[in-house]
Amino acid sequence: MLKSSSPKPTESELEILQVLWQKGIATVREVHEILSESKDAGYTTTLKLMQIMHEKGLVTRDDSNKTHIYQANVSKEKTQQNIVGKMMNSLFEGSSSQLMMQAFGNKKPSKKEIEEIQQLLDQLK
Repeated sequence: MLKSSSPKPTESELEILQVLWQKGIATVREVHEILSESKDAGYTTTLKLMQIMHEKGLVTRDDSNKTHIYQANVSKEKTQQNIVGKMMNSLFEGSSSQLMMQAFGNKKPSKKEIEEIQQLLDQLK
């Protein structure tokens, strides 16, 4: 798993991780096809990024067959915690309330999200 001292994923690496978290395992071609639906990136760029991610330890690679199979080596939840924690400390001076107010100012939460947030707040009391 990704250690806290490991580099945080770049924006492009996060896009790849999102695909792998959703699919579980995938080839470079499968990842590239999904990414190309929303952005213009070459296959070789996706391949290189995934090779770098393997070197960083962000993904694992099964190269026992001709086609390499990749899998996320970091959990979505832990990655979210690391990124939000760093952002909260550096951008919001450690204030979770400032972070939440900014988040709510950008996009109104759904009724279900509000209920989930309220449950969390009730647990924290």
